[in-house]
Amino acid sequence: MNILLILQYLGCILTALVGAYALFAPAKIVGFTGLAPQGGRGITEIRVIFGVFFIVLGLFPLLVQNSAAFQMLGYAYFFVGIARIISIFLDKSSSSSNWYSVAFEIVFGLILVL
Repeated sequence: MNILLILQYLGCILTALVGAYALFAPAKIVGFTGLAPQGGRGITEIRVIFGVFFIVLGLFPLLVQNSAAFQMLGYAYFFVGIARIISIFLDKSSSSSNWYSVAFEIVFGLILVL
């Protein structure tokens, strides 16, 4: 197995793990995202958007073993990273955690697209 494939699998697995964390510990996701759930509705949104959605995004390429599925996740990460850079400047939200997220999104985006 080549290193690129290992990194692609790692990107998918990390995506699914972030989702599992949000699904089972939605109140703790605030330190990871900066979003704080308010009431039942807020907790539900974190569970489904950051939880189940990320689990499916991460596991789908691994289940179907199709290069287009890996690329879809890669393009999603890549464009989220670009949007985050724009948002950092527009919203004046230059924090180390935001820049770490940009690095992860751009790097794994490119790895998954290759």
